[in-house]
Amino acid sequence: MSGRILIIVQNLPVPFDRRVWLEAVALREAGYTVSVISPAGPEPPGRRVLDGVYLVRYPSPPEAHSLAGYLFEFVYCWICTLVLSLVVYVSRGFDAIHACNPPETYFLLALLYRPLGVRFLFDHHDLSPEMYLAKGGHPDGWLFRGLRFLERLTFRTADVVIATNESHKRIAMERGQVPEADIFVVRSGPDSDRLRLLPPDLSLKEGRQYLLCYLGEMCPQDRVDIVLQAMHHLAHNLGRTDLLCVLMGGGSQLARLRDMNREMNLANWVRFLGRVSDDLLCRYLSTADVCLAPDPLTAWADQSTMNKVVEYMFFGKPVVAFDLKETRVSAQDAALYATPNDPHDFANKINTLLSAPERRQEMGQIARRRVQDQLGWEHSVPHLLKAYQRLL
Repeated sequence: MSGRILIIVQNLPVPFDRRVWLEAVALREAGYTVSVISPAGPEPPGRRVLDGVYLVRYPSPPEAHSLAGYLFEFVYCWICTLVLSLVVYVSRGFDAIHACNPPETYFLLALLYRPLGVRFLFDHHDLSPEMYLAKGGHPDGWLFRGLRFLERLTFRTADVVIATNESHKRIAMERGQVPEADIFVVRSGPDSDRLRLLPPDLSLKEGRQYLLCYLGEMCPQDRVDIVLQAMHHLAHNLGRTDLLCVLMGGGSQLARLRDMNREMNLANWVRFLGRVSDDLLCRYLSTADVCLAPDPLTAWADQSTMNKVVEYMFFGKPVVAFDLKETRVSAQDAALYATPNDPHDFANKINTLLSAPERRQEMGQIARRRVQDQLGWEHSVPHLLKAYQRLL
């Protein structure tokens, strides 16, 4: 295959955005010339080549905490991307723009380049209108309507759409009026080059019998506070002093969660590690007895594939989660499902698994088989390449 691709990401820096990085590497290995524009994150901005992928990164904007901050972020990132896209077009060229959301604003960039014969692929990562509601937004407000409008324009501008699951595909067809032949489901899967199943490191349990792990962002829609409520029930109501819960990841709610942890008198049972190296992540998840997915039942979460669930499954770990449609599609019998949004039932499901070692082992075996047979990234690559065959 041949062709020149420009991938645009605003939500996360690359290669920290693992889905985008896996896509970029897979396309490069298939013979495409791949360039990526993204914010720099904690690394220095500038240009570099990593594993044959040309990265162009601009200084990240300040973290937004208000509507004005989000609007500034969108405009700043859009202008930076426009300028850098011109640099890439002149220096390397591209035949297609592959834009990842959120936000749904880069269809405008695609329209600017369309007279030059550049095609547009929309990589639909998140349901932005539903995420806005999950963060506390109002469905009858102008902002929600604006997000739906931008989503609709993005769908209608795209030549091809990549969906992360069947729920996203249905939305592309129903809300976006995209023909089914132009939609390809490319599921996010664990990266076997990055993740390694290791022997358990019992020192990470700090002398406890059981280790619980959470991995992921800690933003309002993720409701990691449910983990703390469950831990409070386990420790103070059920009297479980034999467990340790480790939370790995960053996000806008991290400081608030640490304060809540102190207020709930959980310092003896809960550790916040922040963002961790791949090596430490692998050590903890290889040692964990149960992994946690506290995403509550919302329109956004119910239709989203949670990457953390599939990564837990890579390590052969049983999962406690709320009963969400796409979580069931991913985990099936590798998870125990609590009544949606009920922290006490979430805690009770954890307690059930801690008391059933044979069940944990059986669920872990189911998890590993599903990753090896269906959910690993290698099973998604052919669908990605078919999308590009359709596009170019």
